[in-house]
Amino acid sequence: MNSLNSILLEGNLTRDPVLKETPKGSPVCEFSVASNRFYRMDDELQKEVSFFDVETWNKVAERCGGELAKGRGVRVIGRLKQNRWVATDGSNRSRVLIVADHVEFKPQFSRPQDEDSTESADVEEEALVAAL
Repeated sequence: MNSLNSILLEGNLTRDPVLKETPKGSPVCEFSVASNRFYRMDDELQKEVSFFDVETWNKVAERCGGELAKGRGVRVIGRLKQNRWVATDGSNRSRVLIVADHVEFKPQFSRPQDEDSTESADVEEEALVAAL
């Protein structure tokens, strides 16, 4: 029986995604997401930023590789995965990442080009969603 392993993450991409193919031809896309947490300590607002590596596969990977860019907001639903290996110096290494089953793209806002433009931002007609 599988144990519960589920994660929901919301944040912004810290770099452009990297779309690759495995030797067998499966698309895989990797990107990093920064997630902010705000809290109060001694009546001062504090900000904590966490960075998470995300990987997507197949159609979700293709969509993420084509649509996402640094700074774009996303909501990621998936599971945690730990990779373990032995480094060339013999030390044990590990890395925890998120394998996303579902990625929602947050709407992008366009900024006025000059002072004569309207101050309200245009929103894309519909948020893009990539899912299995």
